[in-house]
Amino acid sequence: EKATRKEFGGGIAPHGADALRFTMAALAGPGRDIKFDMARCEGYKNFCNKLWNATRFALMNTEGFSAAGAPQPKTDAERWILSRLAKVSAEAAEHFENYRFDLLSQALYDFAWNEFCDWFVELAKPALSGSDAGAADSTRRTLLHVLESLLRLLHPLIPFVTEELWRQVAPKLGIDGATVSSQHYPQAADFDAEDYADAEADIEWLKAVVSAVRSIRSTLGISPAKQIALLFRGGDAVDAARIATFSPQLS
Repeated sequence: EKATRKEFGGGIAPHGADALRFTMAALAGPGRDIKFDMARCEGYKNFCNKLWNATRFALMNTEGFSAAGAPQPKTDAERWILSRLAKVSAEAAEHFENYRFDLLSQALYDFAWNEFCDWFVELAKPALSGSDAGAADSTRRTLLHVLESLLRLLHPLIPFVTEELWRQVAPKLGIDGATVSSQHYPQAADFDAEDYADAEADIEWLKAVVSAVRSIRSTLGISPAKQIALLFRGGDAVDAARIATFSPQLS
């Protein structure tokens, strides 16, 4: 008690029940005591905020839009995120089976933060604002579908924020239910993503190119606002085709 009072002389900062719960799950590795880390609480509080903001983005871009049934993806970005959703659902089932809540937390965190909130949201923007109405509507449906599934995946770990967000997202997909806690937990078999391998390879290529450009800009101190020519050393016909496909995202 004396050590705790000394470390937190000004009191313990509030982070919320979900952030605390996620922290305990993430630290619950096998065969050892939990060494609690308050910084992890802060990080998972930011994660809850990230999820909240991503939902706000989805709702803002689907205002007046609703779609029931499974997505019929028209873009590579949609096929890629649906493939990743199927894989993370399979990982979640495996980690629950093995009582590895630490690995479960990490897998869902990586998918939610890096793949959905960062990459897919950014890759969706050209389609949402583009002139192809079919691609825009398809992207809206996939955006809502993946988000709703993600909220169900995360619900056992962060029940309060997922419940609040799910009640706003679910009606847009024609889902009738009073609470997310009574819904089917996502399984890999729920998502027909077996034919999306090519799209996944293309998007991973795009991610690698964008990351490389960002790294070069950072290393050379080039402002993000400054337009630069993009040259490929040793590029082949596959690179050329991908450049043509992903020109809006690269620009």
